[in-house]
Amino acid sequence: MQNNFKIMILAGNGKSSRIMYHALKNDFKVEKVIIEEGVSKKVLLKNRIRRLGLYKVIGQVLFMLFNKVLLKLSFSRITEIKKENNLSDVNIKDDVVINVKDINDNKVIDELKKYQPNAVVVNGTRILSEHILNSIKAPFINTHVGITPKYRGVHGGYWALVMNDIEHCGVTIHIVDKGIDTGGILYQDTIDIKETDDFNTYPYLQLAKAIPMMKRAIFDVKDNEIKVKTTSLSSRLWSHPTLFEYMKNRMLKGIK
Repeated sequence: MQNNFKIMILAGNGKSSRIMYHALKNDFKVEKVIIEEGVSKKVLLKNRIRRLGLYKVIGQVLFMLFNKVLLKLSFSRITEIKKENNLSDVNIKDDVVINVKDINDNKVIDELKKYQPNAVVVNGTRILSEHILNSIKAPFINTHVGITPKYRGVHGGYWALVMNDIEHCGVTIHIVDKGIDTGGILYQDTIDIKETDDFNTYPYLQLAKAIPMMKRAIFDVKDNEIKVKTTSLSSRLWSHPTLFEYMKNRMLKGIK
């Protein structure tokens, strides 16, 4: 436990955030976990339609409904991955948590300034505004489930497999900036896929690989040895697959 070195976590209200907290709390002093309520489904859909178009979003919604069935079929493999990697998604104790409606609220700035963490771990939130990122001197470090900048956005592992790009099916630990997964790369690694893995298990494999890299990144901050890596990869922003895209990729390419 690094008692003289403090971190805070800015998180979405999901299993991956709980897993990251439990993985870090025994190695670092986690002052608080600030959890945001998140964007309402109505606002999220309106924003997506504006960016992607109605037809695309309808296809994505249909896949999300279909994926509820897939998730049940993935349960045993997810349980196996969690057990193999000692991943715990039990609830975080209430005295550690600060709930906010929006991670960009001024309340978050107040809490960051109050506790003055040496590093801020970001997991599963919406895009952080510049006034949050500039509120304290500590670096904000994020886990992205994809190899950046080639697989920015969402489901980077899945899309790498669809593109037959197994060498870039992995996870990235990076500095957060005002862009979407565009911050400086600290660590990256690939994941090993089994026949029993699928769309819902890839993120657990990525998270299992990300945790030790996140710990190294935090120790780098502590030791003042944080280094950004250069890359020559092309950049592309990916979104959720539609039901048609998923079924086509599953039938023609065997990507589950």
